[in-house]
Amino acid sequence: MPERKPRKDAARNRAAVLAAADSLFADCRSPEDVTMADVAAAAGVGKGTLFRAFGDRTGLIRALYEARLQPVEEAIGSGPPPLGPATPPEERAHALLDAVLCFKFDNRHLALALEGAGSGSPYQAEHYTRWHALLKGMLEKIPGLAGADFAAHALLAATRADLVEHLAGHDGVPREELRTRLAVFVTHVLRSHTG
Repeated sequence: MPERKPRKDAARNRAAVLAAADSLFADCRSPEDVTMADVAAAAGVGKGTLFRAFGDRTGLIRALYEARLQPVEEAIGSGPPPLGPATPPEERAHALLDAVLCFKFDNRHLALALEGAGSGSPYQAEHYTRWHALLKGMLEKIPGLAGADFAAHALLAATRADLVEHLAGHDGVPREELRTRLAVFVTHVLRSHTG
């Protein structure tokens, strides 16, 4: 049986909800301030429509996060260097971490909301396990690098949304300076893990 296409009004509602949520998260003081009722009102849809489409607040946050992250994931999967698969692994690991940092800097409240959504360990969240597996795979291809699993965790910790928010929001560190600091840290970690 062929998969049913969503109705036009459902697709339009989904786009309106994602746009409203995107705007609300971008403008909020704290991610906890954005409620499903706020999103429904801003999108001009009923709360029932919102819950049917996304399940809950976490589902909505994940959908918005995935939509915003799609260009980065496409670049990683099939794009040109430095993110694309033809790039040497050490250079690609640097580029991946830089892309994650930039994404979280530019989407701080959304990233904070996602990392704070749900229960349990943030290290078991789908988005984290995906980044970890990708980075670990890159690190395993670097000749002489030992401990790729731990190194991937350590490097990803430097891009956590709460750290990015603390450095950028609280300490006022500019985006380019954060990128430079991360590049130095990544180089240091990779050298220290290379036999």
